[in-house]
Amino acid sequence: MQHKPEGALFSKAELERYSRQLVLPDMGSMGQARLKNSSVAVVGAGGLGIPASVYLAAAGVGRVAVVDGDVIEKSNLHRQTIYSEADVGRPKALVARERLQQVNPYVQADAFELKLDSGNAMDILRPYDVILDCTDNFPARYLINDACVLLGRPDVYASIFRFDGQASLFDAKVGPCYRCLFPQPPPAESVQDCAVAGVLGVLPGIMGSIQAVQAVNLLLGRGQSLSGRLLIFNATDMSFNELKVKKDPKCPVCGNDPTVTELIDYEDFCGTRALRKDVEEISPRALKERLDGGSKPVLLDVREPYEYALCHLDGAKLIPLMELEKRLDELNPSDEIVVYCHVGARSSRAVQLLTTRGFKKARNLAGGINAWTEQVDPSLPKY
Repeated sequence: MQHKPEGALFSKAELERYSRQLVLPDMGSMGQARLKNSSVAVVGAGGLGIPASVYLAAAGVGRVAVVDGDVIEKSNLHRQTIYSEADVGRPKALVARERLQQVNPYVQADAFELKLDSGNAMDILRPYDVILDCTDNFPARYLINDACVLLGRPDVYASIFRFDGQASLFDAKVGPCYRCLFPQPPPAESVQDCAVAGVLGVLPGIMGSIQAVQAVNLLLGRGQSLSGRLLIFNATDMSFNELKVKKDPKCPVCGNDPTVTELIDYEDFCGTRALRKDVEEISPRALKERLDGGSKPVLLDVREPYEYALCHLDGAKLIPLMELEKRLDELNPSDEIVVYCHVGARSSRAVQLLTTRGFKKARNLAGGINAWTEQVDPSLPKY
């Protein structure tokens, strides 16, 4: 049998492209071939998913999938760096696929322009060797974790909040899963996303890159993984810390006697569906018609003062959500009150609180001031 020369799995152009990796002692052509024959699914094409997927494609992972049902917004651009002003309004997954193919035409980039849910997760994730959780909400994190446990796939996790990030590897075959660390989701009313809490633009780039490194190490079968370790990064003081995470033998999905043997309703499990229901809403256009018709509802802004300074509705009263319960005496229960925030989540919680305290005419401005800017007054800055 004729000996196959070293590097024959790659074209001359590929060898040149990967030359700086090929000379690494633990890589060589065999390691590069392992990457080429591997696949990764990146769930979430945002601040975490973009740097992770770009580095994986650039490194030569043979097949990289991007799963995301959102479209690109201008507020994404400070941290989702492969998107441009010209891409605003386009589907994230499709644009990400285009860019990944431009980064490396020798890899296959797959795009799933949809929201991962209990009905499609198993089929979408099954073909891929490693799954990256680059999402920004708890229902998605529990969904991805459970799907990975049931499929026997490693879940490379990261999350960000303001100036802090954390990362880990949840692989039930060798260590704990996400539920071992977080058995129950936090109260839905306490959760703030990036639109509310904000995020330093470079932070997801750091954490997404950590996810990419972990995925490459897994595919190469080298290095010490983050299984059993929660890596915590503080961008304010530039510190890394670790917490040990143990496998929970009573874990409902990866424990000795699992009770979660199929995917469940994660919106219900995390309480996010209950948070949205039973709140009366008014659309921005309907509110504009009432105001133009002479109606004088009390406009209640439950954002933070720095957000109010950016933009607000004329005549609105500012009471941040965290102060609302203590300042109810500043409002009249008999008044018609329209409550708004940035995108409608905090104001929905405020309406629930007001309703339980006897305010029968409180309504939520659907979509918040963000929707008002889009539908009624584009002169207001959108943030």
